[in-house]
Amino acid sequence: MRTVLSSLASLLLAVTLAALVTPAVAQAEEEQLPVPWSLAAAVPAQLAAPNSPPPGANDWDCEPSQRHPNPVVLVHGLGANQTVNWQTFSPLLANEGYCVFSLTYGVPGDPLPVYQPGGLLPMERSAEELATFVDRVLASTGAATVDILGHSEGTLMPSYYVRFLGGESKVDKYVSLTPLWQGTTLLGLSTLYQHAKLFGLDKVVDGVLDPVCGSCRQFLQGSDYLKKLHAKGIFAPGVQYTNIVTRYDEAVVPYTSGIAEAPNVRNVVLQEECGLDFAEHAAVAADPVAAGHVLNALDPAHPEPVPCVLGTPLGAVR
Repeated sequence: MRTVLSSLASLLLAVTLAALVTPAVAQAEEEQLPVPWSLAAAVPAQLAAPNSPPPGANDWDCEPSQRHPNPVVLVHGLGANQTVNWQTFSPLLANEGYCVFSLTYGVPGDPLPVYQPGGLLPMERSAEELATFVDRVLASTGAATVDILGHSEGTLMPSYYVRFLGGESKVDKYVSLTPLWQGTTLLGLSTLYQHAKLFGLDKVVDGVLDPVCGSCRQFLQGSDYLKKLHAKGIFAPGVQYTNIVTRYDEAVVPYTSGIAEAPNVRNVVLQEECGLDFAEHAAVAADPVAAGHVLNALDPAHPEPVPCVLGTPLGAVR
């Protein structure tokens, strides 16, 4: 009889524990944010709440975990903003347990009501905005350093923050999607601009272009901005860099501009890892193959197999 009662008590205890644990597991599953693998997700998000933080970002009460002690700061590309650039990576990282933060930077004048393009100010000024934002993130989370995940201009602009504005001591890992460390020769614009300089026409070009987009000429191969970065050294010794590039990049020309050799730099060419990945410059921001490499770069102690799926300029086919 005692054995039967003991068995019943054990069964009752097991059922009670299951009842307590199951809702917690279900709640954890419910808290997982949807992760869209398409750039199209940016359209309804932008229409619903222009220039709003993407899902999972800017929870100023977020406390970094022991496994992921560094908050991740998302830095968008030229003409984008925090809403349209990070509909995929922000919820993905939040689901992985990271504290995620994003900003829209480089906005000249008052924000526009429907769509606000960012990254238009000279990158030195945008780097100052980033410096202020990182300090706010560190103060809010109590973290010692952040990790940066940037796309396009969001790879090149933060380098100025790291090298010239004291960011080296505040940045641990620096992960770049479609970087352009040597600039771009897109449409031969870099050559045309150098020819304009020879004829003294560069001031005319600057006078027309800068009020609209003060950062645009800084992307060009051989620009004064890039010369200053290279003179200092683009890669800070105390930071770990990962460059993720695509052979189908139509904006960074050649795509190898994003590849660099240094002891603390790792380069990933997406098509060397997955021949099915046809993601171009923009689509890398919604690409599962790139995402796998980003997760491993942010958490190198716990690498996971990187998926190989069909990637297109509009998004992945899963």
